[in-house]
Order: sequence, then C-alpha cells, then structure tokens
Amino acid sequence: QVQLVESGGDLVQAGGSLRLSCSASGSLSSVNRMGWYRQAPGKQRELVAAMTNDGFRIYADSVKGRFIVSRDIAQNTVHLQMSSLMPEDTASYYCNAAYINRRGSTTFQAWGQGTQVTVSS
Repeated sequence: QVQLVESGGDLVQAGGSLRLSCSASGSLSSVNRMGWYRQAPGKQRELVAAMTNDGFRIYADSVKGRFIVSRDIAQNTVHLQMSSLMPEDTASYYCNAAYINRRGSTTFQAWGQGTQVTVSS
C-alpha cells in the first residue's frame, strides 16, 4: 500500500502563487510516476502534472508555463508550484502515485485525500 498526504491548498487571489506538497509512504517500489490531478465541481478529475522516476514531466495544456511539478525521490515527496493562478484553477487537487507500464497502462495507483485550491477573481 501507498499512503499520500497533501498540504498547501488555500484561498488565493487571481495572479497569485501557491505551492502544493505531497508526502508518500509505504510500498513505493510499486510507483514509477507521481503527480497531481484536480477535480472541479461538476467536472471529471483531470491530470494536471506528473513526473516519472527518471525525470520526465507531463503537463495539462491549461497549466503549461504556469505550473511546475517537482519531486524529491529521496524524501518521497512531490510538489506543484502554481503561478499566475486563475479562477478556473479552482478545484480539489489530488496527489497521485502510479505505476505506468511500457504500454502506457496504469497497473497501480494511489490517491491522497485532496487539498482545496480556491482562486478568487
């Protein structure tokens, strides 16, 4: 099992910045990618950003140039630095740990409990 604990969600004004952190524990040998998803009310959960164990990063088009995902593998943490926040970034943000096989299929994943980010206009 993998346990994920997020922190850093807050209320921030548009144009502001926020940093989310996630600490992982448990059977991390089953994980090769960690990152962040978000879910706004009435919408599906979507991938925001993720980083593989070998440093490859992926971002949703809506956050490219504004958000940066980083990991400290030794500390088992993943962070999301968010800048130039917009009201449409308002959502619950979930830390995700997963194993993605060579075919691109997710064979394992774990979720944090979520942290709320609210961006006021």
